[in-house]
Amino acid sequence: MIEKPKLFLSLKEFLVVVSIFLLLLSLRLYFIYSEYKSFSQKEFYFTYVEVLQQYQKEKDSKIYTILRVYSPELDLNFFTRTYSDEVFLGKGLRLKLYPHKDMNFFDYLRSPFIASRINHVYELPHDLKSLFLEKISSQHQDRQIVDFYQAIFLATPLQKELRKQVSILGVSHLIALSGFHLGILWSVLFFLFRPFYRLVQQSYFPYRFDLIDVGFSVLLLLGWYVWFVDSPASLVRSYTMMVMGWGVMIFGIELLTFTFVATMIMVILLIFPKMLLSLAFWFSVLGVFYIFLLVERFKTLNKPMMMLLISFGLFVLMSPVVHIIFPITSTLQLYSPFLSLAFTPFYPFSILAHLIGYGGVFDNLLLGLFSLESETVGVKLDMIYGIGYLILSFGAIWSRWMFYSLFVVAFGFMGWIFLGH
Repeated sequence: MIEKPKLFLSLKEFLVVVSIFLLLLSLRLYFIYSEYKSFSQKEFYFTYVEVLQQYQKEKDSKIYTILRVYSPELDLNFFTRTYSDEVFLGKGLRLKLYPHKDMNFFDYLRSPFIASRINHVYELPHDLKSLFLEKISSQHQDRQIVDFYQAIFLATPLQKELRKQVSILGVSHLIALSGFHLGILWSVLFFLFRPFYRLVQQSYFPYRFDLIDVGFSVLLLLGWYVWFVDSPASLVRSYTMMVMGWGVMIFGIELLTFTFVATMIMVILLIFPKMLLSLAFWFSVLGVFYIFLLVERFKTLNKPMMMLLISFGLFVLMSPVVHIIFPITSTLQLYSPFLSLAFTPFYPFSILAHLIGYGGVFDNLLLGLFSLESETVGVKLDMIYGIGYLILSFGAIWSRWMFYSLFVVAFGFMGWIFLGH
């Protein structure tokens, strides 16, 4: 069997590319820093925003409302505060911003808090996405179910109560649109279009390949979908990964390598440098890394067994990493790998059910799932142990002994958090 060419022929080539990447990233960050300085030095700034999320908080016996908004003009997601009890969710606002004096550059790269005053409230144009949101809403009675489907289909933010429940269940990764969802859609669309393509291919262009033509068509459709749902960061980075993976396969280059993962990270950070401080981005990178690690170490398994291994193995290996940042722990999280497996057929079937007007077919099942209760505890892994775990993870690339040690440590950690608390 002919061996596929590698992305880099030598370590020297790879290090040259890394050096070029660091230079270009520094330039990109310099220009963003210039934008930040210009913005932060203004006494006030007027901009139009769309309200993405709204929830109440209380401090010193005062109740106020936090808004998460997006400004297309500034290309900035940020938080602001109002003492009005009006419902702003899904509306447009004209804000007078007062750039926060204590907002540093790192805050600007994330989602900063910016003080503001609301000058005007207006209804957003009724577009195609609004029609889909209404169609989903009309097929359900319960608000939580509506929020759930609108989130997994159209990338709308979850309200606080449901967000807490999915965190307890350990299925936040199933709700936020990501590469997992795009992978399911890719598979469904590719195998739906492929038979029709082959009928035409055999008669008119038998010399062409379905992976190129059908794959490219599916990528175009998915690109339109990413744009249609307002290009959330998690979906944009996943789509970028998918395009890169497809390109590597088309050119016949070896795909399942860690140098490809590193290259993918560099390209995404050059295109979207603000992801440098995005926890969601680095969690998704680690997810891809552990998938590659599992595939590399168990490459002889058949596809069904590999799918089971990835679902359960990823849950085990990611648990210590997640608990470095997020301490919430519940025994219901043990169902997470089973729910991940069930979500694979559920997602396309639920899309079809909504398209034909039977979107409520799974409502009772979902309501039962969201009503499950379990005692939660806060278990946080110390940063020093987390860094040690990550070093062990990277060492597992080269050492089989370190790979098995990694699993022992991860299983031990799970036993500690679920049985020891």
